[in-house]
Amino acid sequence: MFRAIEFGGVKCSNNVFLAPLAGYTNYPFRKMCISLGAGLTFTEMVSCKGLMYGSEETGKLLICGDESPKAVQIFGSDPDIMRAACESEALAPFDLVDINMGCPMPKIVRNGEGSALMENFPLAEKVIAACVKSGKPVSVKFRTGITEDKKCTAEFARLCEGAGACMITIHGRSRERIYAGKCDFQEIAAAKAAVNIPVIANGGIYSKSDGERMLRETGADGVMIARAALFRPHIFCDFTGREAPPMTELFKEQLIATRELYGERFATVFMRKMAAFYTKGMRGAAEAKRRFFAAQSTEEVLSLAMEIL
Repeated sequence: MFRAIEFGGVKCSNNVFLAPLAGYTNYPFRKMCISLGAGLTFTEMVSCKGLMYGSEETGKLLICGDESPKAVQIFGSDPDIMRAACESEALAPFDLVDINMGCPMPKIVRNGEGSALMENFPLAEKVIAACVKSGKPVSVKFRTGITEDKKCTAEFARLCEGAGACMITIHGRSRERIYAGKCDFQEIAAAKAAVNIPVIANGGIYSKSDGERMLRETGADGVMIARAALFRPHIFCDFTGREAPPMTELFKEQLIATRELYGERFATVFMRKMAAFYTKGMRGAAEAKRRFFAAQSTEEVLSLAMEIL
């Protein structure tokens, strides 16, 4: 059930992936999840326009190491700009380019990007085909549809395969559901039956048993872990059988790496947020969160983590 997987020449040691999470999947977090057993990780979604205009903030999202394989997620709606981004030196280190066609956030949708492309099949097809022409392996992440009464999962999956995608990831909710409610296993299963490329299932997976059920009921080729990894990155150990290091050890390594790459201020703010995730569900979590968010330096955050985690 949980096994090695290959698509488009990209070889992954297992089929349990870390989802791209805006604001969270920076390099230190991805590196930590790889060490715990994630078979593939994705950057935060990167604006192709921002990349082409040389945005410094966009560049920070692309920081990576020599681990392999690794994937970058991009978004946009202009086929020419998307292809140029795929051909750029900035994306050269990545083994796979994933196109976001599922983001439900209004500011993305208003620009005709993210899940808006599921409302424009011809443009979505052109975007995928243009990226494929770059020579990079290309995957697509999308949802079951725009609304609950107008789902198009299988049809959109066929479009992706026809345009040249080597793998697809399906978030089992429609755009109107955002991140709420149960995933639609039937829609993912229908998409799996409609294509010959690997299908990765995403949404509502908070444990190994959740992942097993997802694969069993959808026939998908793998699973993608999203918010569960923020609360407990050790979830990858559950799938892979790797020994789980103490959370204090992981936190210290993550904090130091984050500070080295992004600076003291960013690391303080970011690691306070991560500490809040890691303590969620613990006894006294509310008080722990208050103390973390009162910390004014990485040293204060680390000292609290050594005491609380």
